[in-house]
Amino acid sequence: MVELKHEDYPRANGYDAEWLLSGDMGPNPLWLLEDLARELELRPGMRVLDLGSGKGATSVFLAKEYGVQVWAADLWVDPTEAAAYIAPQDGVMTLKAEAHTLPFAKGFFDAIICVDAYEYLGTADNYLAYITSFLKPGGQFGVATPAMTKEVRELGQIPEHIRNVVGWEALAWHTADWWRFQWEITELVDVTAARLQENGWSDWLRWSRAVSEYRGERDGSLDMLETDQGEYLTFVILAARKR
Repeated sequence: MVELKHEDYPRANGYDAEWLLSGDMGPNPLWLLEDLARELELRPGMRVLDLGSGKGATSVFLAKEYGVQVWAADLWVDPTEAAAYIAPQDGVMTLKAEAHTLPFAKGFFDAIICVDAYEYLGTADNYLAYITSFLKPGGQFGVATPAMTKEVRELGQIPEHIRNVVGWEALAWHTADWWRFQWEITELVDVTAARLQENGWSDWLRWSRAVSEYRGERDGSLDMLETDQGEYLTFVILAARKR
């Protein structure tokens, strides 16, 4: 199997590769979360919403590594399936939830995390106001989401190798500067980080090759990533505090 130990993500190295690959739903979520968590201050006992948690690898990581209480919310994965994947990790509650009709009290969370899902739910101009309503004042919001090194609007088109794989969805893959402006202009949060991952493309490619080997078939993103060679594709790391 492709070597998945990564010198940049020592915490993630402690997790079983087969367990992580069996829950694959996209780029390596623990690598993304470990990088994102460097921009946050997570402390034991905090209430954390893991929004778009998939099968729950990120929720396990949050609870185990930082001692926080996690609500793992996803629309596409049944909470019973997620609970089976997460077991026996304590401190994680799984639930099915749609990101625009969340079943929580306002101001309930100390932090909200969204790893490789915000591109599906958070690009609307009014969404930041909605999602941060569930944060306490001073609460933290962290996002890791696919990004482009240049805006599609600036390029005038979606590059062909990207369009062939994800189509118009690449319109939601914005630059770090786009996200910083989008959040700062609201005056709802203070942005503490908005950066493109230097190795986002190569990490994504490395993981997709591992997924291909694990499944015994070529991962659907490989053509796009191999053609791109890091010219346009990466991830953006975003962090902010609610005012």
